[in-house]
Amino acid sequence: MRFFTKFGEYILMLKGMFTRPENTKIYWKELMHQCVEFGIGSLPIVVIISLFLGAVTTVQTAYQLVSPLVTKETIAVIVRDSIILELSPTVVSIVLAGVIGSKIASELGNMRVSEQIDALEIMGINTKAYLILPKIIAALLMIPCLITLSAALGIWGGRTAADLSGIVSSDIFDIGLRQNFSPFNVFFALTKAYTFAFVISSVPAYYGYFVTGGALEIGRSSTTSVVVSCILILICDYALAALLL
Repeated sequence: MRFFTKFGEYILMLKGMFTRPENTKIYWKELMHQCVEFGIGSLPIVVIISLFLGAVTTVQTAYQLVSPLVTKETIAVIVRDSIILELSPTVVSIVLAGVIGSKIASELGNMRVSEQIDALEIMGINTKAYLILPKIIAALLMIPCLITLSAALGIWGGRTAADLSGIVSSDIFDIGLRQNFSPFNVFFALTKAYTFAFVISSVPAYYGYFVTGGALEIGRSSTTSVVVSCILILICDYALAALLL
């Protein structure tokens, strides 16, 4: 019963976001601020994770493909498809759930506990539209870009690791990257990216917006939002794979 209560609050929160903005310029400024926070702020961790994901995937794939019947180009094919289909969208989204999700939940939770949200509502501002909607739109804009960059860096990291370790030369790796490439894989990865971006932004926003208590409850709410977001990401990952692949 508690699940349906929380789910109903979540749906009503999403419904309450879509109203006419009181001041378009202020909403636009908030959206740009959130885009910078989510995009530029998460860029270093995404770059580091993507490079090492590609490198580790290349080394482990080469370790497993010991048969002389398997051509060297196959390593590049496996690395490319693994990065695009699963590693970049899912792993990076789980990391961003901790980076972005905890930030959203703690920020809104602090505003709720310090009664800043109540003050905005007294002034006639729709706090759901002003505080939550820009975060969700910014996540939908920036997280797919980060995942696209992650896929490119992951493949480049795998190519570099293969060349430096002597597993596969760059020329042979490039040939493998062009073999049997399916554009649908990119579409599938972007579908996952937008789905995960919505989960990463809306679920922590709910937990932060409806938090009650003090500093201890803000911490608990932030932790719960990250855990729930990660679980929903994995569930959505399986559901999308079952439906689209």
